[in-house]
Amino acid sequence: MSQAEHRLSSAAFAALATGGGGPAAVKQLAAAEHSKHLILLSGVVSESRSAGHPEHPLAAEGYALLHAVASYHPDAAKRVITHPSVGAWALRTLIALRGGPAMPGATPGGLRAVAAAAAICAGHEATIAIGAAEGFAPLPSLGAAHVQHDTALVRISDGTATVNAVRVPTDPHRDGPGWSGLRRVCADQLDVLIDDLDPFRCPGQATVSAHLSSAAWIEMLSEAWAVLLAHHSRVAAEVAAAVRVITPLAMPSGRSRSSSSPEVFGTVAMSLPANPVSGAEALAHEVQHIKLGALLDQVRLTLDDDGSRYYAPWRPDPRPAGGLLQGAYAYLGVSGFWRRQRWQQGYQEHGDAEYARWRAAAASGVASLLSSGRLTAAGQEFVGGMARTLEPWQREPVSVTALASAERAASEHLARWQSAHGAAAPGRPSVG
Repeated sequence: MSQAEHRLSSAAFAALATGGGGPAAVKQLAAAEHSKHLILLSGVVSESRSAGHPEHPLAAEGYALLHAVASYHPDAAKRVITHPSVGAWALRTLIALRGGPAMPGATPGGLRAVAAAAAICAGHEATIAIGAAEGFAPLPSLGAAHVQHDTALVRISDGTATVNAVRVPTDPHRDGPGWSGLRRVCADQLDVLIDDLDPFRCPGQATVSAHLSSAAWIEMLSEAWAVLLAHHSRVAAEVAAAVRVITPLAMPSGRSRSSSSPEVFGTVAMSLPANPVSGAEALAHEVQHIKLGALLDQVRLTLDDDGSRYYAPWRPDPRPAGGLLQGAYAYLGVSGFWRRQRWQQGYQEHGDAEYARWRAAAASGVASLLSSGRLTAAGQEFVGGMARTLEPWQREPVSVTALASAERAASEHLARWQSAHGAAAPGRPSVG
């Protein structure tokens, strides 16, 4: 399982800087993330050996099986290795091995579950023990078996996989006796898993949902995808190429929310949106974060944080340059979404207001970044590309009432921010 060296092409970098990039750029990013996962997995083995960790033999056993599966069934191994939670588990395990905070389950022996999942996907005959906790033995990208012990024996033989006495269904994404599968949603090019089981599906996110009925999610994702496919074809192509997992979030406040993290490339965490257009907007927003997070693994765009903080027209708190860049790039995508969606029946006035609000917000963030002195040379080039996309959008006509609504919302946000943080002008850093 060798790792290739990756260099993002100048064409892909320029395309991403416009706010787009398309599936070609996303595939370059995804290839680098695959190699990143391979590096993390081999790092778990070598670091556990160097640290004399008692689970090193278990990690070595898992890695040997994974290597065997990859040798004979590379596509099956790649599907599991690139599953977002695998990277998160490996990263958290390395952090713990190096003396950092330990997350439950982030131990070297977890590599056996990665290998077992790959062997099941490939139909590769094997027998290996995996860990279990709280009655579940999770297998990343597949699901979890309900067991009664701290370990479970996975056997794959003659095309049948069992976890202790639990038989994994032929389609592991379906539930079965003693088995909870990660539900799969397929609609045209969209192919995602609803992951509400894996303990590393969204580390640090406090509002992930427990295992739940998938009917509402399957319906919502299918309808949101239909909106993207009908009116936002470029975004739809990027979502299809980038998003592999939806992690449901609880919605205690009754408000829809979404997020993503570079720790789990390809995952969008979101609560059930109110309607298909809201779901489509959330996907358009989060695919921007996914692209930028992967880009930042290869190219440094901001300098080290020196404590400077900036006004972000979408946040209640002052943001560092890196955080401002994340938000500006996301709202560049949101602006583009409403630039197109506002022409659909029933969305003209609301869409005009959303477009006016977020194109101005994104432009404000971009202007602050370009004058901040906190960008690298590559960052200046990248944010300059964002500016070139946003500049002509500011002149596109919207209705008078929509423009007034957008300006009123922006003024109210700024007033609240200045009341909380002082009267610093937008774009001026407050050092603290």
